[in-house]
Amino acid sequence: MVLLAPLIITFVLVLAGLGQMVSGRNAVDGAARDAARAGSLERTAGEARAASTSVVGDQLRNVCVSGSVQVRSTGSGHEPGSLYTVEVSCRVRALAMLGLPVTTTVSSTSASPIDPYRRSG
Repeated sequence: MVLLAPLIITFVLVLAGLGQMVSGRNAVDGAARDAARAGSLERTAGEARAASTSVVGDQLRNVCVSGSVQVRSTGSGHEPGSLYTVEVSCRVRALAMLGLPVTTTVSSTSASPIDPYRRSG
């Protein structure tokens, strides 16, 4: 029992760390989706980028290692009917609960059609 207990506890903690990685992946996917939608509602490309960055920052504040969130808008122009695409990436804590400074980079891309009836000035 003395030999098996530490192995079992370590195994459970590694599973919890892997669960954090899966949770981080889901959070990044959701943030990319919401950022693309927020950007597609804005009138200009600059406002869209600011809205996307704000949404991602709010949603990934406690998920990613501080200062590691990157938001990149792709596509050309910001005309109604085109797609507003956002790529989000960040470093997610993986095995921090074990005291290991292991992180993994997770990225996600999402697109949303630019709304022809978007917000007015």
